[in-house]
Amino acid sequence: MATNPIKDLLPGPLGFGTAPLGNMFRAIPEAEARATVDAAWNDGIRYFDNAPFYGAGLAEIRMGEALAGRPRSDYVISTKVGRLVLDEVEDVSARDLGEKGDVFRHGRPNRIVNDYSEDATLRSIEDSLKRLKTDHIEIAWVHDVAQDFYGDDWLSVFETARKGAFKALDRLRDEGVIKAWGLGVNRVEPIELLLDLQGPRPDGFLLAGRYTLLDHSRALQRVMPKVAERGLSIVVGGPYSSGALVGGPNFEYAPATPAILAKVAAIKAIADRHGVSMKAAGLQFALAHPAVAAVIPGASQPGRIAEDRAALQLAVPADFWRELRAAGLVHPEAPLPLIG
Repeated sequence: MATNPIKDLLPGPLGFGTAPLGNMFRAIPEAEARATVDAAWNDGIRYFDNAPFYGAGLAEIRMGEALAGRPRSDYVISTKVGRLVLDEVEDVSARDLGEKGDVFRHGRPNRIVNDYSEDATLRSIEDSLKRLKTDHIEIAWVHDVAQDFYGDDWLSVFETARKGAFKALDRLRDEGVIKAWGLGVNRVEPIELLLDLQGPRPDGFLLAGRYTLLDHSRALQRVMPKVAERGLSIVVGGPYSSGALVGGPNFEYAPATPAILAKVAAIKAIADRHGVSMKAAGLQFALAHPAVAAVIPGASQPGRIAEDRAALQLAVPADFWRELRAAGLVHPEAPLPLIG
């Protein structure tokens, strides 16, 4: 097995998070969704992260159609297990999505069932392959086994995954069906718990929203050192914190609090003085940690792809990072570009 399986698999530091293609927050026209994927491809992005949960299969369907004519060996796909999308439809407004509320109320109305058993894991991958129009995926993430979806019951859900999904994915990787697996979560505690287990052998993690410029202290102290010690790596999802970092109204999929908005304003004031875009600050901060293999901002408009690439390539002065640290806007131990 590779020394650092996830990092070795990924083709570069910038990937594409497909949650917006599942009609997250708004109904995205088919042409716009297709143009966004095409823009990512034309920009050179070759890593695409999906999930059945995103619009009840809509994101995977759109991704599959957009990539159908591309050479399969040229790109890497990750998708997630833990939820099955059924043929029957349901009342979308009545879904219980934990803290996510009605994030995907514009997606397909197909019924979604949470199931982390071994059988459901195998079926989930089969279903995803059909929607993605491919015969294999490289990475499988076990999706959302955490407090934000399951509240006080999250540990029992995690235990189901330990007995089911984790064992199934260990076996599929050892058989060569997938190349790697791990958790895809919005909380650090499940990662801590899995790393402490003796049995399962994850290859890395997709951590959304927890290693960002706006929220990174807990991950920095509790998760990143353990991941690095194991020779594993993190894919950072949600690097813009649901858009809050770049001027959007939401943080953690809900309206941003006054404290978050104040922090954004303080960072932006320093960024403006140094001619640094907030996107550049967010992406380059996340990638500065040696345990981070890639960032996967979501995009629902073609123009956003060029913005992300420009943000990644912008020369950010060291004084910007020094000023952020001096102002207490980043954790004192967080690795920063140019100054460590």
